[in-house]
Amino acid sequence: MKITIRASLFAVRDMYVNACQNNCIKSFANIKNEIHFLFLSKQIMATDYFSKLSTAEKHILKDKGTEAPFTGKYNDFFEVGIFVCRACESPLYESNCKFDSGCGWPSFDDEIAGAINRYEDLSGGRIRTEICCAKCDGHLGHVFHGEQITKKDTRHCVNSLSIRFIPHAHLEVATFGGGCFWHVEKLFKMTKGVYLAHSGYMGGNTENPTYKDICKGNTNHAEVVHLYFNPKVITYQALLNIFWENHNPTTLNRQGADVGTQYRSVIFYSSDLQQQQAEKSKAAAQQQFENPIVTQIEKVQKFFRAEEYHQDYLDKNNLGSCGL
Repeated sequence: MKITIRASLFAVRDMYVNACQNNCIKSFANIKNEIHFLFLSKQIMATDYFSKLSTAEKHILKDKGTEAPFTGKYNDFFEVGIFVCRACESPLYESNCKFDSGCGWPSFDDEIAGAINRYEDLSGGRIRTEICCAKCDGHLGHVFHGEQITKKDTRHCVNSLSIRFIPHAHLEVATFGGGCFWHVEKLFKMTKGVYLAHSGYMGGNTENPTYKDICKGNTNHAEVVHLYFNPKVITYQALLNIFWENHNPTTLNRQGADVGTQYRSVIFYSSDLQQQQAEKSKAAAQQQFENPIVTQIEKVQKFFRAEEYHQDYLDKNNLGSCGL
C-alpha cells in the first residue's frame, strides 16, 4: 500500500534545516529520495469543497485539526448506513466496519475501495499515517495497525466532524436470543443477506448493562443478536428457520451448559408482521420437538451493544463454536 509524504517546498526546506541541526541527515538528497510530491488534480483544485463548512469542520478537514476524544457525534454510534465525507460527500466507510476501540474517536477496520488516501505524517515528532478523503483530500484522521482489536488488525481513527452518516433505507431489523450470543452472532453473520449483526443485551429492566451485570442474573436481560438484513436477499421467515434449527428452544433459561435467564430463547419482533410470522413459525417448529417450545416472543426493546471483546468473539479467537 502506497503512503505519500505530502509537503510544500517550504516544509521540505524546514525539514532539512531541522534535521541538519539535529545531525539526523547529511544532505538534502536524503529527504528528496524519500519524498513524493502530491499535486492535486485540476478538478480538485478548481472545486471549493470547504467554503460551506463550519469553522469547527474546516479546522479538521482543511487545517488538519483534531476534535477532543469522546466528544464526537459518531464515537458511540452504531446505526446502519454509510459514512461519507462531510466536505464532498464521497462514500468512505460502511457501518459494518465500525467498532468500539475505546480511543474516543470513531473507529473503522476497513474502508470503501479507493475512498482513502494515505500520507506519511511527521508532525508532533512522530511517524504516523494520515488518512484523507481521496476525492477532496480533506483530513479524516490517522490509521493504525498491529493493535489486534479486530480480525483485520486495522484501526482508522476518524474525526466525527470529518464525516456524515446516511442511513441504509433498504434494510430491516431482526433480534434473536438463542443462548450464548457468540454462537448466534457468528451463525447469522455467515448468512447471505445479513448486512450487520451485533451481540448485545435486550429485554431487561436496567439501562446500559454490562456483561458482568447480566451474569448476576438480576437485570433480566437476554443475550441477543441484533441484526440488519436485506429482505430482497433473505426473508424474515428464512431467518426464523435458521434460528429454530440452531438452538434448543425447549429448555427454559438454558442452552447446553449455559444456565440463567440471559440464555433464554427469545424472539424480539419489530413489526406486527414479524410478530405474526414468529408465532406461526413457532407453531410449525413445534412439530420438530417432543418437548414444548418455551421461546418467548416479545416486542423489540432498547438494544444495548455488548462490549467490544464480545463482537466477533469466535472468529477473533479462532473458535468454531462456543460448545452449544
